Amino acid sequence: MPPAPSPLFRCPVFDGAADPAVIHRRGTAEWWMFYTARRATLTTAGVDWITGTRIGIAVSTDAGATWQYRGVAEGLDPRDCPGLNTHWAPEVVWQDGKYHMFLTWGEGAPGSWAEQTRRRLVHFTSPDLERWEFAGRVDVGSENVIDAAFAVVSDGRARLWFKDEVDGSTTWSAVREGALEGADGRWRAEGQVIGLPAHEGPNVFRLGGWYWMVVDEWRGQAVHRSADGLAWTRQEANNGLILDAPGAGADDATYGRHADVVTQGDHAYIFYFTHPEWQDTEMVSGLADPVRAVREQRTSIHAARLHAEGDALVCTRDLDAPVHLDPALLES
Repeated sequence: MPPAPSPLFRCPVFDGAADPAVIHRRGTAEWWMFYTARRATLTTAGVDWITGTRIGIAVSTDAGATWQYRGVAEGLDPRDCPGLNTHWAPEVVWQDGKYHMFLTWGEGAPGSWAEQTRRRLVHFTSPDLERWEFAGRVDVGSENVIDAAFAVVSDGRARLWFKDEVDGSTTWSAVREGALEGADGRWRAEGQVIGLPAHEGPNVFRLGGWYWMVVDEWRGQAVHRSADGLAWTRQEANNGLILDAPGAGADDATYGRHADVVTQGDHAYIFYFTHPEWQDTEMVSGLADPVRAVREQRTSIHAARLHAEGDALVCTRDLDAPVHLDPALLES
């Protein structure tokens, strides 16, 4: 069997696919990947290649082995602010008989971070992954929260984990009190869950009898383990990191960033992105050197395999076979 393709996916529009979220479309053989569509081919002096982003969609009809571009998600802006806005890091899940998206939203497409001082989490629902309806703002008491992760853990309550940029880029959680939708429920912030070092992009899943959280420390994914999904302990092996050592595939010779995990019984796939041609130096101005800027800004999506060995999460980065996702192996 041939090895998994590397990279797994590149966005054909702006070549800036990042922050992947993968979900099965029920009743079909399709797997959908939602991602932040960074505008990597934009050459300016600012950060507007990261802002003003849409949520791209790629679809696989062969169990995740290959992916084809399917456009962008529509309906994610408020009626009173329909222009080019910032959409980041979609978290897409199936819960209570419908799909839910928890999205990072910021107004406009500023060229500097100082121009966009507030970013928030918003909630949408869909019957089919195509039509999205606004379900409310996720109010957790902070003016600058991004990168939501959703799960229901041992106490049976819906939770979000997210990066609080005001609190040193640490992970906080919020629990849903009442219904997941509507005025009968609300999100209540629970406080910091994972402290320093700074990080982003939490993702929570269950595998091998444990709850796991991976977060992006910009040097690989830090792994945290929990018996109940409430109290977390950092993994000891390799300073708690996976996807820190370079992979062998094309575009994969650097650490893995902001990830999403799909569990498959006794194993899981972790989908992540890389900056193949950027070495974490200060990025060149797109006006000064547009060719180099595009190279540094572009990103690619990859996949690796996870399994649990006792109380440790083990990652196999270089896959010897294509990704194979089976809806029957999803945790219900």
